[in-house]
Amino acid sequence: MSRIGRKPVEIPGGVSVDMNGSELSVKGPKGLLSMMVMDEVEVNVAENEVVVSPVGESKRARSFWGMHRTMIANMITGVTEGYSKKLEINGVGYRAQMKGTDVNLQLGFSHDVLFEVPEGIKVECPDQTTIVISGIDKQLVGQVAANIREYRKPEPYKGKGIKYEGEYIFRKEGKKK
Repeated sequence: MSRIGRKPVEIPGGVSVDMNGSELSVKGPKGLLSMMVMDEVEVNVAENEVVVSPVGESKRARSFWGMHRTMIANMITGVTEGYSKKLEINGVGYRAQMKGTDVNLQLGFSHDVLFEVPEGIKVECPDQTTIVISGIDKQLVGQVAANIREYRKPEPYKGKGIKYEGEYIFRKEGKKK
């Protein structure tokens, strides 16, 4: 049995959860999120909690059980508090700045990289070496942060590149004479 799936998801005040066929929608003060519920999982919406249960005892149903419960909990957290990721840029001449709604990255290439921010995501550059990505969809916030980091991952010798805040970079010793 899924330990995560067994726990009901609490619905805080100001949030409404609606089940329309196989589509679950969560509406809160920060916005609206929706997802399609798989046939292997049954979702019951009570007054102040959401209960997820598997339809059968198949491995697929048990796998989706805990995942759907976590996704619903993430949606409720997203529409109430939101999510954010912080990226740090290290390196001489490496910097980021906003150019309209897009992010202009200077990462040591012969050209600047212009990253187009998808809809539903807010990106800020409080200073030249910090990028703050925020939004209500946890998966989309993480994917945008990963896409920006992909342009220049931190290298192990000097630590130059884009890294998550608090990420540890395993450093290597340079070549000896």
